[in-house]
This record gives sequence, C-alpha cells and structure tokens, in this order.
Amino acid sequence: MNEQPYVIEMRHISKTFGSLKANDDITLQLRRGEIHALLGENGAGKSTLMSILFGLYDPDSGEILKDGKPVRIKDPNDATALGIGMVHQHFKLVECFTVLDNIILGAEDTTLGFLQKKKAREKVKALSEKYGLSVDPDALISDITVGMQQRTEILKMLYRDNEVLILDEPTAVLTPQEIDELMKIMKNLTAEGKSILFITHKLNEIMEVADRCSVLRKGKYIGTVDVKDVTKEQLSEMMVGRPVQLQVDKDPARPGDAVLELKDLSVRSVSHRAKLAVKDVSFKVPAGEITCIAGIDGNGQSELGLAIAGLVKAESGHIFMKGADITKDSVRKRAEEGMSHIPEDRHKHGLILDFTLKENMVLRRYLEPDFQKRGFIRFDEVEEYADRLIEKFDVRSGEGADSVARSMSGGNQQKAIVARELDHKHDFLLAIQPTRGLDVGAIEFIHSEIVKKRDAGAAVLLISLELDEVMSLSDRILVMYEGEIVGEFDPKTTTVQELGLYMVGAKRDTPKAEQA
Repeated sequence: MNEQPYVIEMRHISKTFGSLKANDDITLQLRRGEIHALLGENGAGKSTLMSILFGLYDPDSGEILKDGKPVRIKDPNDATALGIGMVHQHFKLVECFTVLDNIILGAEDTTLGFLQKKKAREKVKALSEKYGLSVDPDALISDITVGMQQRTEILKMLYRDNEVLILDEPTAVLTPQEIDELMKIMKNLTAEGKSILFITHKLNEIMEVADRCSVLRKGKYIGTVDVKDVTKEQLSEMMVGRPVQLQVDKDPARPGDAVLELKDLSVRSVSHRAKLAVKDVSFKVPAGEITCIAGIDGNGQSELGLAIAGLVKAESGHIFMKGADITKDSVRKRAEEGMSHIPEDRHKHGLILDFTLKENMVLRRYLEPDFQKRGFIRFDEVEEYADRLIEKFDVRSGEGADSVARSMSGGNQQKAIVARELDHKHDFLLAIQPTRGLDVGAIEFIHSEIVKKRDAGAAVLLISLELDEVMSLSDRILVMYEGEIVGEFDPKTTTVQELGLYMVGAKRDTPKAEQA
C-alpha cells in the first residue's frame, strides 16, 4: 500500500534507566503526511521513545531511519538538521522573552553579527497565517495563555522548517476550546505535507484526528492499528491489557449535612489584582455527594479553588467547614481539620520537585506520631508507607520511593499527589482537575476511589474542565461563568449542550443556583 519509504522508522529500540526498562525492542513507522498517535499508560515509555528520536537520549540498541536511510541522532541539533522537531509536555520557553524571541532562539538570522528581526518577523507572520497559528509576536511568554504558548512552540518547529513534528501530550494543559483549535491546526499541518507523531492517552482525540495508532504497554510494543477500524474500547484494552470501564459505575448519592459552605465569597484575580475573579458566590457541599464546578477555564474556578484550599485570601465573605469558620485558617490547619486538596498546578502546589517520592508522600503527615519521634523523622516508616501507596496507585518511577519527583513523568507525578490526598483522613476533598494527564486505566481507578470516599461519607468538590468527567462523576453540577454560579444541574437529566449554553453565558439561572 505504501511504496515510498517511511519518513521515520525506529527499529528495535531499547532503553534502560537503572532497573527500569523504559523501551523494550520497540519498532515504530511514520508515513509522510499522517497523524500517528502513540498511545500508552503513564510510564509506558512513550516520552522516552520520542526523546530518543529527538536526540535527548541515546538508545541502548536499535536504529533510526529517515526516508529509508539510517541516521545517528546524537542531540536535538542533529534532529533539527534532519527536519525533526518536538513540543514537550512541559514547554521549553523563556518566560521573560517575547514570542518572537523564543521562536528564533538558537536559529537566529544575523548579518555581520546583527540580529535580523524584521526578516524573522515576516517569516513568523507568514507561517502564522498559513497554518492558522495566530499569536502576538511581541507579547511576553509570561503574559499569554498556555494555548498561545503551545502555538509558539509549534511555530518554533515550523520556523526551523521541521517536517516531522513530535507533540508530547499536547492537550494535557489546554481548555476544550484550545483542544479543538489544536486539532484543526494538526490537520492543516498534515494537509501541507508535515508528518505528526502525537503522544497521548486521550481516546477521543485519537478517534478524531489520528490516521494510525501504535500502542505501548510497560515499555513493550503491543501493535499498530488503523484508527478507522477500531473502537475506543478496543484501544483502551490494548493500552491497559484488560477491558476498561469508560463510564463511572456508582450508586445514587445519599447527601447528608453540609460539610463545606461558602457565603458571599469574593476572591481577587490572581493575574489581574484589580478585578474580582469570584463574585459573591454561595453554595453548600453536603457529606456523601460529589458536587462539581463546571465552566470554561478562566471564569474564576482557579481562584475559587485556591481560596477554599487557603492558598489565597478571600476578599470578602466566609468559608465554613463542618460549621466552623475557616476563612482565615492556614493550609495546615485546614488539613488537620479534615481537608484534602488535589491542586490544579501539580508543580507549584502539589509537589516539592527536588524531594524524593517518599518525602512528597508524607508532606501532609510527617508531624504525626507514625512518622516522627521527638522531632526526628522515622524514615523506615516513611519508606514503608510510600511503598504501600506506590503499589496501590501504581505510581511508576525509575527508583521507586527514592525517585526524585522532578524525574518522574507528569502522569505519575499526578498519581503520587492523588495517592497522598486520598489516603489522608478527610471529611472534605477538594479535587481540581484530578485526572489531568492520566490514562484511562488510571482515570477509572481514581474515579472509583473518589466515589468510595463519597460513599464513606466525605463531601467532594470537583472542579474540572473535562465535560466527560463532569457528566459521569458528579452528583450535582454548578456552572461558573465570569466569577458567578449561573446554574445548577442534575447530570442525569441535563446534556452537554445545555451546560455549554450556561458556560458561555448564553443562559443563566442565578436564583436557582443561589438556593444550592
């Protein structure tokens, strides 16, 4: 069927880190002009394989062919010279530089030692228009959205005339609207002859844009399929090795007394201190119920979560937990009173990246008698506890409990946080994007654990941008728009389309929401 050589062929690639075999005899073939998805669980070896192709790692064995000819890729400069570019899961941008400066960094056009920015600007503008990648070249990276930062990374590759584009978990930090835009951009790129390797574990996205899909499991190659010939269920079983429940299986909620109550809460915007991001919000979260805040990113959900967790101060209003006013309590006091928090930003608020996994696992509990004696940490107990959580939540890393958090994949970092917070004794769980960056097997497990907490009598407040998660996990949905609760819904009787009207402000039902 395909007479011409593959644009990229990776044959029998193996790579080991310590005792962890990240890639075990993997063969991958990319056709010219196709979107080829690379699917696998967290820690399956997807990013390692692509890092080998981009020259960040040397394979222990195997070979790489470009257009049918063997090549040696010792570093990213070799990859770039071969027309291979990569957008990493955590972007590699200089925040105090402009968009244009980031795009040309390392590929500057100079005459007699002087930077030729005018020429570069014209090329960037032409690329932006050709591929539908509109972004302000003079904006600072620190001032633009994550979606715009990703466009900058893609323009970096196109500026270098890359023809093979590697996108590592490109939608992990994007809003649904930005994801739709990215899908269109990917189709535009392949229509122009580019070839895309697309690392993901989101089945909906694979079904929408990919031509073929190769599946890895625990470092091994499972197979390659034509996407049009398979179902989501078949792909998930290939990925996890067993049938996966894609819908949450739970009994009806039995709500009890209010555990969390907000009264007229207002919170200032984190990015624009002059304006309120949360405006006079009032609602209750009862024991035995999963209440969900839904909405388009940037409508105050982040600030609401930060205020409830105690990470930013409320401008006005009150937060009550189990009847006590905790509005001015510290983060530690809230934890001691029975609050667990899965944060939106795992690097900033969830982990100490240069601590080991076991140290991160006891951040909530190291002062408890189980883990310290007369002010000295009981390291044997800490290690035993961490090992138990690592096994239960399938947290994968090169050196187990002794792995440095920074060295772990984003999905496994997330699993570590979820393990710590769900194991912490709590009456109230604040879960913000709890399954961001996780594969379907891990999502299924974590959803079931959250439902168990609900059934054991905990109150759960879920803040999620994933509408599939909102509809299947929540017992009650509150929609947030421009800092206000504008509607209350039962997920069993509403539709995604109905929620969407409230999320964009086309409809609102404030009096009903205030009765929540």
